[in-house]
This record gives sequence, structure tokens and C-alpha cells, in this order.
Amino acid sequence: MKRWNHWVRIYGKTALLLGCVFALFAYGYHNLSYNWQWYRVWPYLVSVTDDGIQAGLLMKGMLVTLKISVISLLFTMVIGFSTALMRLSSSPVLNALVVGYVETIRNTPLLIQLFVIYFVISPVIDLSAFASAVTALSLFEGAYASEIIRSGIVAVDKGQWEASFSLGMTPWVTFKDVIFPQALRQMLPMLAGQGVSLIKDSALVSTISIFDLTMQGQSIVADTFLTFEIWFTVAFCYLILTATLSACIARWERRVAFRG
Repeated sequence: MKRWNHWVRIYGKTALLLGCVFALFAYGYHNLSYNWQWYRVWPYLVSVTDDGIQAGLLMKGMLVTLKISVISLLFTMVIGFSTALMRLSSSPVLNALVVGYVETIRNTPLLIQLFVIYFVISPVIDLSAFASAVTALSLFEGAYASEIIRSGIVAVDKGQWEASFSLGMTPWVTFKDVIFPQALRQMLPMLAGQGVSLIKDSALVSTISIFDLTMQGQSIVADTFLTFEIWFTVAFCYLILTATLSACIARWERRVAFRG
């Protein structure tokens, strides 16, 4: 009975809060002197033709955003893990290089980094706009992921290393089978947040003429003047991407915790 009352209080407060937010938006919606035309948005998502269901401009942009985000997320993890291990090594040279990289990236805006890579570096090494966007996002998010991963590994008690060595385990086996599984449980929530940030930060690639979700939204608004409808739809599309990623990582986190 106590547990039931506990859940009723939690969900009751949540429902009340959502109700108040919905009422506020409904009040503003009806008092805003704007001619809402939601029916015009659907063709920009999907359209039905004689050839079947076709993706609209917003859906095509969403697929570009998804492609950039997935590739950048993979490179982010590679950069994050490699630089974290370099930072934890005993080499002063590797330590200095990683500290310089992390501090430079974390203390300069992503937009500036994107411009430098696209307008300065890419003409020299012949990088496309897509590759420049992926490179900038990967380096930027990788710096933050590196510190998350490093802190997760350092947080594991040193006694775990000593106990493993006393059992005759090699450093690699110790890290793979003992240290990393414990560190992963601490890293996952923060890495999930970093993945969500990556998807949202990918909106900046529209500044270098990549027709992602944001760029398509800008183009449609300029042609149709459906300002609120399009931007609300774009925001909802980003919400779908970030919520899906969060749900997948939350499920993975539960599995890791269960195995632990």
C-alpha cells in the first residue's frame, strides 16, 4: 500500500505538471494572432505518390542528421577511449599532447572549430563538407568523452588492480575483465548525455551548407513562411533522435547493472 501511494504521488505530480504546461501552451496558442497551417507540414515529412511513400525534405534532412550523428558518435568513442588511455599512460609526451588537445577543444566554440576545419584545413587536404562536419563534431565531443572515460577508469579502486595482479592476471586482461566493466557503469549516464549533445550540436553543420534537418527547416521557412509549424516540427524530430538514443543507452545501462 505504501509503495502504491508512493507511485501515485510521483505520477500524480508529473501529470499535474504536464497538465499545467499543456494549459499554458493552449492558452498562448489561442491568444496568438497567427494563422496556424499544420496541414501544410505533412508533405515536408512524407508524401504519397504513384511511386509509393516518398520522404519529404524534412525527413531527408533528418536522415542526413542521423548519418552525421551516428558516424560522429563512433569516432567520438574511438577518440575518447584512445585519448583517455593516453592520458593515463606514464608517457609525459602523450600526457602533454592529450592535455593540449582536450583543453584547446573544450575552451573554444564548436562553431569556430567547424569553420577552421572547413574553410582553412579542408581546402589543403581536400575534405568534403560532410567529412569536415564529422571531423569537427568528433574532435569536439571526443574531448569531453575522453575526460568522462578517464574519470570512470580512475574512479575504480586501485585495489582491484592489485587483487587481479596477485591472481596472475595480465594488465590487459585486468583492464578488460575487471576494471572496464566497473568503470562502464559509471560512464554510461554521462556518455549518454554527451551523445545527446552531439545530436543537438550537429545542427551547426547547416552553417557550412550541409542540408541537414536544420538547414532544410531554414529553407522551407524561407519559401513558405510557416515559421512556427516548421520549427516545432524540426524540434520534435530532434527530440525523437535524442529520446531514442537515451532510451537505448538506458536499456544498455540496466543490462550492465544487472550483470554487475
